[in-house]
Amino acid sequence: MRGNVIELAVAVVVGVAFTNIVNSVVEGLINPMVGAFGSQDLDAYQLCLRGPCESGPAGEVISGIPLRWGSVASASLTFLITAAVVYFLMVLPMQRYRARQEAKAPAKGSPAQKTELEILTEIRDELIARRIGRPTGTEEPAGRVSAQRPAPGGAAEGPDTAGDANRA
Repeated sequence: MRGNVIELAVAVVVGVAFTNIVNSVVEGLINPMVGAFGSQDLDAYQLCLRGPCESGPAGEVISGIPLRWGSVASASLTFLITAAVVYFLMVLPMQRYRARQEAKAPAKGSPAQKTELEILTEIRDELIARRIGRPTGTEEPAGRVSAQRPAPGGAAEGPDTAGDANRA
């Protein structure tokens, strides 16, 4: 799909505005559900690599090496919710809309299909060409029907009658 600068700008603005909604959902709904099993703040979940982790009154680490996996989980949930909403409410409907528009538009590179009348006319012309002995593939002007030869041994009028008698 070709990109469009306006569509991209709108997507960025909507995505930024939607981030506040997703953050509210994570902080207002998901964190309290997690809080039923422990702390209500996902940022409080951490592991300590070396020794006991101790923090000062301002939140700085005094000892140990903390791995704050709770903040990573919170950010991951925020990202997944944002991506799902953007995909299902913006990208998927736009793809369906474009597919419908392309299906309605006639194909540019495909040749026009022949009508039933044109096909029957070609069949008639081919049969006439075989009957009079003309090589196939050479056509008479459109709309003109050539004279038909009479059946062998039949009485017919016209210039072909003498030729049929000579051939027999």
